[in-house]
Amino acid sequence: MPNSRQFVSAPDAKMPLFAGIDVGGTNIKIGLVDDLGRTLAYHTVPTQPDRGPEDAAKRMGEGVRQVVEQAGIEKGAVVHVGLATPGPMDLDKGILLLSGNLPAWRNFPIRDRVSEHCQLPVRYANDANAAAYGEYWSGAASKFHSMVLLTLGTGIGGGMVVSDMLIEGAHGCGGECGHILVDSSPAARCDSLGKAGSLEAYCGAHGVIGRTNDSLDTGRESSLAKVRDRGEITPLDIFEAAEAGDGLAREVVMQTAHYLGLGIVTLIHTIDPDSVVLGGAMTFGGAGHPLGEEFLQRIREVVRPRLLDALREVLQIEFAQLGSDAGYIGAAGLARLEHLQLG
Repeated sequence: MPNSRQFVSAPDAKMPLFAGIDVGGTNIKIGLVDDLGRTLAYHTVPTQPDRGPEDAAKRMGEGVRQVVEQAGIEKGAVVHVGLATPGPMDLDKGILLLSGNLPAWRNFPIRDRVSEHCQLPVRYANDANAAAYGEYWSGAASKFHSMVLLTLGTGIGGGMVVSDMLIEGAHGCGGECGHILVDSSPAARCDSLGKAGSLEAYCGAHGVIGRTNDSLDTGRESSLAKVRDRGEITPLDIFEAAEAGDGLAREVVMQTAHYLGLGIVTLIHTIDPDSVVLGGAMTFGGAGHPLGEEFLQRIREVVRPRLLDALREVLQIEFAQLGSDAGYIGAAGLARLEHLQLG
């Protein structure tokens, strides 16, 4: 999904400024964002997780200084930093407890170490929650008061925002939408954590590929059979085959939409949001692409008949707008919110 990054020059920026840091398994994205959610400068550094979390925290501090210099502003204009990492985490203590992408960073006080290297206060958040806040603040849900974000990729990430409040939960696990139940049957598929029947088990990359292989194993004709003969099938292979009119591939895409729709119904009836936003790498072309739009329409068709009457016409389901920038923009937005709360 393309980014919609819009740079604003320092003279046109609305002060104060906030830095957002989005830590991934491969790269760390760092952006300098103004009070309206617009980007002044952007920088990435390799995560290099094997060098350890303290080294990464130091490079995050250096990265913040670099975007400040890139924007041509005084450091004093930046008042707060937002930091987003994969979880789980102890938000109160600012500790990254464990991350599958960053196994050597276990039980690391990342918030305080990044704060030390930046010499600024840091607001810490789960990466999917930060992405949700980014879309809420300056993306697809910016006109609404509440929203749910689902990020579709290797797993299913999620985040919920209600009236500027990010739903993080008592233990930092709020918005873990990929783990809601969509199939309670004894034959339900399992996700990467061994949990049966979860949304991620059916709509994460592993589940989508698994359902494709199951169909091929029954002897279904498909161009994907030849792809599998050459190696493992990927979500991109399924997308390209569906785009080319392969019947099985299209069926898998629409089945994915069906299961997503079931999960979305549960989320809607849980918090009654104004909008549901879909992002991530596995949106089958996304906004403006024929298959992506058909995928989205199928989700709507699954959702609407299952909603309470009062919700059917007012609930919006759309694709995300910020692409991979949502994490650092949302982290910066959460830093802004904490800055305002602290007065």
